[in-house]
Amino acid sequence: MNANIETRPVDRMFAAYSDDHRNTTNQQLHVLCVPAIVWSLLAMLYVVPLPGLPSGTLAAVLTLASVVFWLWLSLPLGLGMVAIMFATLVFTGSLYESLGSQGLLYLGAGVFVLAWIGQFIGHHIEGKRPSFFTDLVYLMIGPVWVLGKAYRRLSLPI
Repeated sequence: MNANIETRPVDRMFAAYSDDHRNTTNQQLHVLCVPAIVWSLLAMLYVVPLPGLPSGTLAAVLTLASVVFWLWLSLPLGLGMVAIMFATLVFTGSLYESLGSQGLLYLGAGVFVLAWIGQFIGHHIEGKRPSFFTDLVYLMIGPVWVLGKAYRRLSLPI
C-alpha cells in the first residue's frame, strides 16, 4: 500500500487490534466472549433505574451512543451493529420481564465475569496484553472486529 494513501479509521483500528489477536485460540475466544461482554453490560445497565424513565433507558442511550460511533467508523458494520444491538435490547427486555431486575443483574454480572476470564485466557495464550490497555477506544473496536470477521466470511464490505 502506498504510504501517501490515507486509510480509513476502521482499517487503521482493525490493523492495530488484529496485531494483538493473531492466535487462533485467542480469536475464537474473542468471537465468543466479546458479544457476551456486550450483552452482559447491556443487561446490567438495563436494570439501572433512572427516575421517571422506563427500565432499559440507560442501556438504550448507551447503545445509541455506541451505534453512532460504529456508524462513523464504518457504515456497513455500523448498520450491522444497529440490527444486532436492537435485537440484543429486545432480548434483554424479555429476560428482564421473566427474571426481574435482580435476576437479570446477577445473570449479567456472571456472564461479564466469565467472559472477561475467557478474554484474559486468550491474551495469556496470545502472549500480548489486551488492546484496550494501550487505548480505551479498543473496547469499542472489539464488537465490530468480531462482526467484521463474519462480514469477511460472507464477502460483505467492511
